[in-house]
This record gives sequence, structure tokens and C-alpha cells, in this order.
Amino acid sequence: MRKKIIAGNWKMNKTIEEAVELANGLKREVGGCTEVDVVLCPPFTALKSVSDIVSESQIAVGSQNMSSEDEGAYTGEICHTMLKELFVRYVILGHSERREYYKETDEWVNKKVIKALEKNLRPILCVGETLEDRESGNTEKVVEVQVREGLKGVSADAYTELVIAYEPVWAIGTGKVASAEQAQEVHAFIRGIVKDMVGAEAADAVRIQYGGSMKPGNAAELLSQPDIDGGLIGGAALDVASFAGIINAAK
Repeated sequence: MRKKIIAGNWKMNKTIEEAVELANGLKREVGGCTEVDVVLCPPFTALKSVSDIVSESQIAVGSQNMSSEDEGAYTGEICHTMLKELFVRYVILGHSERREYYKETDEWVNKKVIKALEKNLRPILCVGETLEDRESGNTEKVVEVQVREGLKGVSADAYTELVIAYEPVWAIGTGKVASAEQAQEVHAFIRGIVKDMVGAEAADAVRIQYGGSMKPGNAAELLSQPDIDGGLIGGAALDVASFAGIINAAK
């Protein structure tokens, strides 16, 4: 049985003061949860504050991005050493917003994935199609390229340490959500790609999250699907009750 993982991507939201309030609320509600892996991914400015708050709880901390480089003249970037100092365990890589707004390519994302694994951080690799891709029947083609290129060179035994997040771009922040059947179909397809790449054992072990307007009201149906192992949560992660509700559904 794969343990469910619910990660909250706070995106560019929450000042340090607001982040502290949210983290304290989540610590009270789900800080003792052992049935589900819970991850909070605040903006860089709040990483230390959130990490300090949840340090003695079951909640892990993640970063929303990471450089593929170790150090140097990369203005505005954050490297693995800086993140590990703050006890960060997970890094979101290849999010659709990074791909769209900052032109991150599959090759670039792959370098980040390899670096994260090399430095004992757990990548959450995001993949997913746009509405145009889906309507033109190219969902599988787009997702397969992102999975194969994003995980190029990753050994089979590393799949227990990484997470794949399927995020249909058309469902992120729009209120639209893939049906449980649509989501399950793509999750199963992704697991099949991993099986083809590195074998059945790794495919059975890797956790695949759904991201795209998951809320307490639809979480149980989505999370009951055989190949959906959790959620990468955006808007609902910014509210204690909503995020705790999704975690309770995952239990």
C-alpha cells in the first residue's frame, strides 16, 4: 500500500506573519497525523518560520522550486544547501506556472530532479496538459513527454523517494476539476510509463498525486481511485479547515 501524500503549495501567498498563523493552525489540526504524509510548501521568505513551527510535529516542509546549480552567480535562485539548512525535505519542480511564466523546459526540470535526488531531497515532479492539449486529444502525448524527459536518468530505486503530481493545467485555480474517472485514467497512464521506463516494482512504489482544484468536497472521490496517491493542493491549502478536510479524506 502506498501512503497518501497531501502537499500544500502556498504559491506567492502569505507574509511571514500570515504563514506563522496558518502553520500554527495546521499544526494544531493535523500535526500528529501519521496515516498521511503532510507537506507544507510556503514561499521562500516563510520557510524558516514554518519549519521552526512544525519541527516537532509529523508535518514536513517543502520548497516551491530549487536551482539545478550548487552555488554561484545565479541571481534570485535558491540552491539545495540553503533549503537543507531549513530542514526542507521536498521540492516542487516543473510546476506548470514555472513552465509557462518562466519558460522552464523539460531538460531544465530534469536537471533539477537529478540534483534534488543527488542531494537527498524528494522532488515532486509536476506534469499536465493544457485545455488546448486535452481538447485536441494530445493529453497522453504531452504527459508522456514530460514524464519521460523529466525523469530521464533516474534509477529505479529512486522512485520511492520521488513523487509525480499530475496537474491538468486547465483545472489549476479555475474551479474546474477533472472527474475522478478522468484523473484516474491519466494516473494509470503515468504509472504505465514508469513501468515501461524502469519496471513494475518502481511503478508500483511511486506515488502519483492529483493537483487541480482538489477540495474537501471532492477529495474523497478522487483519493479513492486506485492510482491516485494524494494531492498537490493550491487554494485549499491556504485555509486550515479546507486543508485539514482534505487530509482527513485521505485517511
